[in-house]
Amino acid sequence: MKQWYEELFTDYARTYDQELFTQGTLQEVGFIEKEIRKNKRVRILDVGCGTGRHAIELARRGYDVTGLDLSPSQLDRAREKAGAAGVKIRFVRKDARDFDFQGRFGLVIMLCEGGFALMETDEMNYLILENCAKSLRKGGKFIFSTLNALYPLVSSLKKILNEGAVGTRTSGITFDIATLRERSVLEVKDDNGKTKVLRCSERFYMPSELTWMLSTLGFRKVEIFGGTVGKISRKARPSPKEFELLVVAEK
Repeated sequence: MKQWYEELFTDYARTYDQELFTQGTLQEVGFIEKEIRKNKRVRILDVGCGTGRHAIELARRGYDVTGLDLSPSQLDRAREKAGAAGVKIRFVRKDARDFDFQGRFGLVIMLCEGGFALMETDEMNYLILENCAKSLRKGGKFIFSTLNALYPLVSSLKKILNEGAVGTRTSGITFDIATLRERSVLEVKDDNGKTKVLRCSERFYMPSELTWMLSTLGFRKVEIFGGTVGKISRKARPSPKEFELLVVAEK
């Protein structure tokens, strides 16, 4: 039986590309470039690359990029878009809980969650971080975003989850302050016009949790910022006003 996130990303690639949260690619890639000082020798791994929006833009700018994702539908769309853009990218179908590139990359990115926080257990989410760490060389950087547990403690999840949605509607939202998990019912219309009803469970994270986990995985420096789609930067501090957190860690 497929998990909800596997079902979600089946035949959802073109609709996904229209969602509001996918429209900040150029700014986000600009931030990534600054973090590696536009060094074209840095090999990049995009975990949970989806339809390849970050990977393709980075390849356009001259970087060597590998994209990894679990969804065949998303990867098919990514290859199609890469072909249209005239760039070469290695797209690999793998589960983010089961890969190890043995220090091959100088940068690992995992934006818009990229699978992290969607898993069924905390242990599975941690495993994704561990695999990303294993794939980084010494001195490499890990840049990712995740759900901010400070947000639902003071704000309405219903508003943010339905704001700007193209093919989705979220209802039945609950947030458990003991487990920091949000559960909801997601109605999504896929690329074929079929409506799917999914029962979702996502893990939100406190900044202190992320710092601890990454420290145990050998990262010597961990910085956490507020993360706004299309406006990611080092300026925003983590706060209950930010739906996501942006993490920049150095190995």
